[in-house]
Amino acid sequence: MEGFAALLDALVYTRSRNEKLRLIAEYLRTTPDPDRGWALGALTDGLDFKAVKSSTIRALLKERVDPVLWSLSRDFVGDTAETASLLWPEPIGDAMPPPTVSEAVEALAGMTRVTVMSELPALLDRLDPAGRYALFKLATGGMRIGVSSRLAKLAFAQAFAVPVDEVEEYWHALEPPYAELFAWAADGAAPPDTANMPLFRPFMLAHPLEDTQVDLADYAAEWKWDGIRVQLVHVAGETRLYSRSGDDIGASFPEMVSALEIPALLDGELLVRGAHQGGEAGGAASFNALQQRLGRKTVSKTMLTESPAFVRLYDVLMLDGEDLRDLPWTQRRARLEALMPRLPESHFDLSQLVEARDFDHLAQIREGARDDAIEGLMLKRRDSLYVAGRKTGLWYKWKRDPLLVDCVLMYAQRGSGKRSSFYSDYTFGCWDGDPDAGADLLPVGKAYSGFTDAELKKLDKLVRQTTLNRFGPVREVERTLVFEVAFDSVHTSKRHKSGLAMRFPRIHRIRWDKPVHEADRIETLRTLIRD
Repeated sequence: MEGFAALLDALVYTRSRNEKLRLIAEYLRTTPDPDRGWALGALTDGLDFKAVKSSTIRALLKERVDPVLWSLSRDFVGDTAETASLLWPEPIGDAMPPPTVSEAVEALAGMTRVTVMSELPALLDRLDPAGRYALFKLATGGMRIGVSSRLAKLAFAQAFAVPVDEVEEYWHALEPPYAELFAWAADGAAPPDTANMPLFRPFMLAHPLEDTQVDLADYAAEWKWDGIRVQLVHVAGETRLYSRSGDDIGASFPEMVSALEIPALLDGELLVRGAHQGGEAGGAASFNALQQRLGRKTVSKTMLTESPAFVRLYDVLMLDGEDLRDLPWTQRRARLEALMPRLPESHFDLSQLVEARDFDHLAQIREGARDDAIEGLMLKRRDSLYVAGRKTGLWYKWKRDPLLVDCVLMYAQRGSGKRSSFYSDYTFGCWDGDPDAGADLLPVGKAYSGFTDAELKKLDKLVRQTTLNRFGPVREVERTLVFEVAFDSVHTSKRHKSGLAMRFPRIHRIRWDKPVHEADRIETLRTLIRD
């Protein structure tokens, strides 16, 4: 456990991506099985211990330290695991030796909600603060140390000099501690046998189109839809629905799992039909409607009826046992068009190509794309093979320009990790009427991105100097600052007092110069609703 704790400690204090890769790769090379496999699972959120949650940690600490001290310390530090690891009282007498990662995993997996309150403290008493921090992170799955699943896979590939694309393909067929994966990469064993498994394959991704024009003779254009990118794969009688991160989301969309019955691997956009579309083929509701179904382990009959899912297809990667990824896009598109009659129209349709005379004409078409869940355009080189990741010059995404609105800063909250000492999460609102006539501000969104480190320090200082009230970690501030907020769309919401919810809000500009009474009104946002 000491080695894993040392790795986490180093990763927390390392900002360089290359150094993070080196640290993880070195750990994987020098740590024996199965410890390194469990550690890799923890870094990629592949572990789940149902008995240990953040609430469990809080309950344990409040039994051992002053609850007021705990609350004040947690508020200041900004991270439950770090606070608890430092406040945990040292054991009286001689403690047992620290557990290995494997021993810790076995112990955590065996805990129940009844036994965790006695068994987890016994494990913590065997560790120093760094080890306790690592155990808490391992147990709760909330790493938040600047390491994505993709970065961990890249580090694995770097550690053993194997192609990361192959790592990706095998990864989703295996489970921690990934014994077969390490045997292949580290020991030269045969690759894992995945021939008859409905595997996830890494997506081909696009670069943003920035100040670049492309020749439409070389590139095809199609709409970029505002749903979630998915793969639907059917192999050996089994069907799975994968998200972009490789998570199996079939439980949330069971109608899609039962819809594919031919051997194929399809790439497309998962959408739901809107009530205003009358259930007609091709009618997509906003992302807000889709979001109601994401993450659900069970889906009600009402939801299946009122918000049925379908996939708008972009590409076909495999068909009837043939791998099509090495064919150019034009040939894959032809195969996809020929495949459509074999798929149920109720659950699949084809993403239509956008015809334009030239690039300027295409730009005009893009400018008018605000409705029907359209997020922008995709530009795909006609001769491009389907290759994993982002390859320069092959695919481009040309998202529509964001919507902008001026909002007033209302509340601020401490961030997490590196930002735990700063008020970096901001809630902002718009006027519910005429501010000069006494109208109130209503919250319309929350953002924690879009500003520089220098601006963050200035914002943090303003929050501390203009605080009106404190609500735990949240501060209410004087209404003195305007944010120009960018967002992709706005939708009706019963969860918010304003009745509105923004999609992907981020701070576009800090309007230090603008008086707050000139900020926008709720009515301005309502005119932009596209539910």
